[in-house]
Amino acid sequence: MEFFDNAYLGTPTWDIGRPQAAIVRLATAGLIASPVLDVGCGTGENSLYLASLGHQVVGVDLARAAIAKAVAKATPAVGAGVEFVVWDALRVGELGRSFQTAIDCGLFHCLAVGQRTVYAASLRAALLPGGSAYLLCWSARNPFGLGPEGIRKSDIRAAFHPGWSVEAIEEESLETLLPTRRVHAWLARLRRL
Repeated sequence: MEFFDNAYLGTPTWDIGRPQAAIVRLATAGLIASPVLDVGCGTGENSLYLASLGHQVVGVDLARAAIAKAVAKATPAVGAGVEFVVWDALRVGELGRSFQTAIDCGLFHCLAVGQRTVYAASLRAALLPGGSAYLLCWSARNPFGLGPEGIRKSDIRAAFHPGWSVEAIEEESLETLLPTRRVHAWLARLRRL
């Protein structure tokens, strides 16, 4: 955790200062339903965007520095629809709330292999039956040595089984502050059974 708290003392390469385009497209297509859980919310750009559209959003992150920045960004007009909480993604099922939609932009690829099924089970516990999860993660298609461990489609399928329907895993871009600006990513569309 110290790595992430230290990263948020400045501006980490994943903190682009706006919502991810993939989340904007999902919202525009009407695929986001309230209440929404933003897991690994960072400084809150996706949460704040969804709240500005009228969604009730809870953003969670284990990095206290990120949550502090997210809280500072929440204006009174938007802040009523969003709550930011320091919380472990492996325990979101213990939040004591249920969500229709969950989004994960850049958390899954930070998890160790052994944590992924624990995460999927916890996320399932936080979602209402039939609820949707949208997972945007770093792809193994990126060059070796660039960024975190590359995720393969099979890694996502292995973690989100059983109790899930993996509806699609599509090629996507993850926007960053890296020199390339965009990196290869997967957008997984998951449904809780």
